[in-house]
Amino acid sequence: MPRAIPLATYRLQFSAGFRFEQAAALVPYLKALGISHLYASPFLKSRPGSTHGYDIVDHNQLDPELGGEAGFAALSAALAEADMGLILDFVPNHMGIGHADNSWWLDVLEYGPASPYAASFDIDWDLLPFRRHAGVLLPILGRPYGRALEDGEIVLRFDGGEGSFSAWYFDHRLPIHLDRYRDIVTTALRAADAERSRAGTELLAVVRRRAPSRGEAPAFKAALAAVEGGAAAIEAGLHVYRPAAGDPRSVATLHRLLERQHYRLAHWQVAVSEINYRRFFDINDLAGIRVENARTFRAVHQLALRLVAEGRLHGLRLDHIDGLYDPMHYCRQLRRALRLTGHDAGRKAYVVVEKILAEGENLPAFTGVAGSTGYDTLNDIARLLLDPRGMPALDAALAQATGESPAFDAVLEDCKRLVIGTILASEFHVLVQLLARIAAGHWSSRDHTVDRLQAALSAYVVHFPVYRTYISGRTVSAQDRAVIARAIEAAKARWNGPGADIFQFLQEVLTLDIVRERRGGYSAARVRRFTMKLQQFTGPVMAKAMEDTAFYRYHRLLALNEVGGEPTAPALDVAAFHAAMAARVRRSPHAMTATASHDTKRGEDARMRILALSELAARWSEAVQGFMQRHDRFAVGRERAMPSRAHRYMLYQALVGAWPLGGIDAAFVRRMSAYARKAAREGKLETSWAAPDAEYEGAMAAYIQAVLDPAGDNEFIDSISEFARRAALIGALNSLSQLALKLTLPGVPDFYQGTELWDLSLVDPDNRRAVDFEARQRLAAEPEDAIDWRALAGDWPDGRIKLALTRRLLSCRRQHADLFTRGNYEALAVAGRDADMLAAFARTHHRSCVVVVVARHFREATQGGLVWPEPGCWEASVRLPQRGAFRHWIERDRLPVRSGEVEARQLFGAVPVAVLVGA
Repeated sequence: MPRAIPLATYRLQFSAGFRFEQAAALVPYLKALGISHLYASPFLKSRPGSTHGYDIVDHNQLDPELGGEAGFAALSAALAEADMGLILDFVPNHMGIGHADNSWWLDVLEYGPASPYAASFDIDWDLLPFRRHAGVLLPILGRPYGRALEDGEIVLRFDGGEGSFSAWYFDHRLPIHLDRYRDIVTTALRAADAERSRAGTELLAVVRRRAPSRGEAPAFKAALAAVEGGAAAIEAGLHVYRPAAGDPRSVATLHRLLERQHYRLAHWQVAVSEINYRRFFDINDLAGIRVENARTFRAVHQLALRLVAEGRLHGLRLDHIDGLYDPMHYCRQLRRALRLTGHDAGRKAYVVVEKILAEGENLPAFTGVAGSTGYDTLNDIARLLLDPRGMPALDAALAQATGESPAFDAVLEDCKRLVIGTILASEFHVLVQLLARIAAGHWSSRDHTVDRLQAALSAYVVHFPVYRTYISGRTVSAQDRAVIARAIEAAKARWNGPGADIFQFLQEVLTLDIVRERRGGYSAARVRRFTMKLQQFTGPVMAKAMEDTAFYRYHRLLALNEVGGEPTAPALDVAAFHAAMAARVRRSPHAMTATASHDTKRGEDARMRILALSELAARWSEAVQGFMQRHDRFAVGRERAMPSRAHRYMLYQALVGAWPLGGIDAAFVRRMSAYARKAAREGKLETSWAAPDAEYEGAMAAYIQAVLDPAGDNEFIDSISEFARRAALIGALNSLSQLALKLTLPGVPDFYQGTELWDLSLVDPDNRRAVDFEARQRLAAEPEDAIDWRALAGDWPDGRIKLALTRRLLSCRRQHADLFTRGNYEALAVAGRDADMLAAFARTHHRSCVVVVVARHFREATQGGLVWPEPGCWEASVRLPQRGAFRHWIERDRLPVRSGEVEARQLFGAVPVAVLVGA
């Protein structure tokens, strides 16, 4: 059985182009590499053609596009033979809806609140205006409802095999409620003059009974389907439901039918203001599910728990934990369910949560959770390698290049207001109405008008400093109270309206104090519902405002614009980094340590290259000013420059990060154009996903084509190539330090697919491109003892040095498993002129000891990115623990060193990373 705590995980992205069978074939390679657990993207049944798997339509079926049961059996067998575990990226928060493939959603559309699945979706049934009965808004239309209806895009059809009626909007199926079947059949037969035909008589006999209940529906539909010639008779008359030019009555017939359903069709843009089901962020075809509902929990987890019980699944990565109604309760439920599987794998299941932690925030004590997926450590490593000496010059370069010097806090606040007022306006409106109803419940708060409550709540959310609080039931932790108080005070400080006492009311609601004090008139149920739903709202606001908007507006240093990061966070000195890692040992020693994922904004090595700009700041400032001036002629537009200067500055950084040292080609130009368009749309200034500006996007694509045209501006290409090579060399050294830290720090190192070689990818979907695993397998076939580190350093651009270091360090983890999973973390003293350029620590467990020393800030050591550093270029020494002799783990032919003061030249060889193992 695989280890309960993974030694290392490897993330694979499944799709129709990469199935279970291909993953099974990779298992021997991953095992030889030193991976203990395969970490899989979602592989439950998702929407056909999905490239990511998060649009699950059936939690209890393995995705047939990935190979289904047979393919998964082959993968399970391969993993079992290699004694490797399997971790699933599990999606408890939402499902893919729309189209015609989610049986739960189709049932809800057909039967409304009476559907047994209605409780599984978070729908506010009574919020649609001007309706006599409950309904859910379906913003699926590509243009306004009236035009789609009049032009015949919405079509009523009868399925003769199933005996059912549905309206169809292209590939979206919209089931018709049973109580309308009688009218439809009668109307269609009359229009076809088929009422007295044999088929018509039998059909009328079926539908003229009382409208069946949901339980009677299968037999009722089967009876309709069984009528010989019935489908043809109905189809002959359905033309009355199809609009005819110049005949308003034909439009009205279908409209009246649709208005009597448990849904209302709408243009997709209507979702901004009227949607009444919880979504995954602002994605209309991903609906939030109420996993807190016991029946829903059992149904959603049935297959996953069975795989655990069978010993074929050994861990879960819980996607978007902050989207759940009550994450604390959910984790307790999950731990209980895992233990009830009765299998040892259930009791020992490795569980981590996708959770973004703000600066200074600790992961809540989720029951049974080992920790987060590692974005916090990703950013700690980047900030350790960041050179603070270059940041003032980068600030000046940004201001000079763009004419702007924005404060990130102000940018983020503007983005939050934008998100609240547009993308998530529907969800915000629901919250305001709930809060207004609470306020009306007591004489002391009834004068808080809806407008003022809306303004106060908006101010609170704008100044809310983290993703969410974790109030559960009746309890409010001291940490959550502090976060709420901080946001309330910040909102009050900026409040310009009358009656700041409204914030006292809001704070008492959010902390539940308003009902805890038993004031008459306030409904405890309403207060708790508001508070719990607001917690589900603040996370999407923060994510959409920061990661998906502000990060694409603020271009000071793109390497810091990373998931879980803070673009203005200061560099970490070595002492602060050690303190963070010592705290990690205490709090979550088995959390993941990631440096790349499917969600990161750029590849881990592209990030390290861009980080090198902090070491080449003066040279970069001079170079980028030249680039901007040289290319002004390509920025077109009379009223505005296209692309903007900010986008051009962003683009040059992205080019440095992704520049292929072997030369650019047409594929690279296409990748950069796709990246630039996505970045511009995410920024929501000149263009956006909701309102694309074709002129601006066309100008931006033409700009990139002109800038990267080898026949047009060879001098620029030569210049940026020379600069990119400097940044790439420093970036490569940063990457090796990053890799060594990931593999030796407290936690479980996670590898994103393909990153054993240089990863210069851009944001998704660029980072989901096919990986050349054959090349990696071929390179990894060389025996470890035959590795020539000096030769690899000389050929560093080909990436083999990264793969070799990966193999060596994974073998160290494998041979010292207990030390890395259970060991302590001890900072080591460094002295000498270049002491600040080295970070040294020891991992210890009983008598075992491994010392790790990595270099950082490579500008001087590389002569500005021109040469690979020599071992003797650092004047520093490290005090090793009193453990006797230590042998070199990476370059094994080097002489051992002994405890006490050891010079850097004795530690480093061809690679400025040292791992020493106590003899």
